[in-house]
Amino acid sequence: MEAILSDFLVQRAEGYYCKYGDFFIDPMLPVHRAVVTHAHADHASRGQDTVFCTVPTASFVRYRYRQHAARNFMETPYHQPFSIGDVILRFIPAGHMLGSAQVEMVYRGVTYLFTGDYKRQADDTCEPLETVTADVLITESTFADPRIVHPDPVEELSKINNTPHHILMGTYALGKAQRLTSLLNTHCPDRRVLVHHGILPFHRIYTALGITQLRYEPYDKRALKAGTGHLVYLVPPMAFNSYFRAIPFVRAFASGWERLQRQNDLSLYISDHVDWNDILYCIGEVKPREIWTVHGEGQHLANHFAGNIPVKRLLHL
Repeated sequence: MEAILSDFLVQRAEGYYCKYGDFFIDPMLPVHRAVVTHAHADHASRGQDTVFCTVPTASFVRYRYRQHAARNFMETPYHQPFSIGDVILRFIPAGHMLGSAQVEMVYRGVTYLFTGDYKRQADDTCEPLETVTADVLITESTFADPRIVHPDPVEELSKINNTPHHILMGTYALGKAQRLTSLLNTHCPDRRVLVHHGILPFHRIYTALGITQLRYEPYDKRALKAGTGHLVYLVPPMAFNSYFRAIPFVRAFASGWERLQRQNDLSLYISDHVDWNDILYCIGEVKPREIWTVHGEGQHLANHFAGNIPVKRLLHL
């Protein structure tokens, strides 16, 4: 059995760095070679030289950063191996949003799997999560807490059907907004979905990339002032905060974070991350010899697997 290299991937100021292939994963500062898991702004930044990513991720990054996007995009389909230095990589669907990927890295017979952000819940606006075996699982631990169990999103949305009023729904513009539109279309069919101008371009890119089932309308102030109470207005976080009591909406913010549910009229716990039970399931599927954690608190996992699987934070250099 080949030895695991404890410094195969380390955290540096720029991002997660692999010296054995001389590349970064999800760097936040400009670097010469970036492997990007998905297009959310806390994972895909401007000014990179060469970016390796999926086709949808490249589309979103090009739109968001325009002339400040990467100089070169190496767009790679899921499952297709490619090499950077002596490391062989593959993108595996992560289920987080359209184009999101886990990064499988093989070096000297050892497989390291970097999850990026991922989820197990059903989502017809993106590729479903796939699991593969690996010697080392490098997992996000955003909600890695036994007390956190994400509810069924359909049950959460059923709360909307019980109110006769307009809904002002806060959401992240990319990924979450498109998932919510599809969920609302399916499970709240009497609701018309209006989309804020900051979200609309991403809906259109989703359509161009083959997600054609979304039914929505651009923001229409006249419709909001009408007497009917069957509208859901999707707005990004900044707009959600600025609309505080400006119009008689029922306010809800779709997120797994409890702090974003405070002071709203309706709680709406819909997350695009794995919860505790999902992480345990994925660990069972991956069957790692070691677990390295990023993003959030990994101590609960360390306690849970004590004596069975070593769990540690990614090295910070």
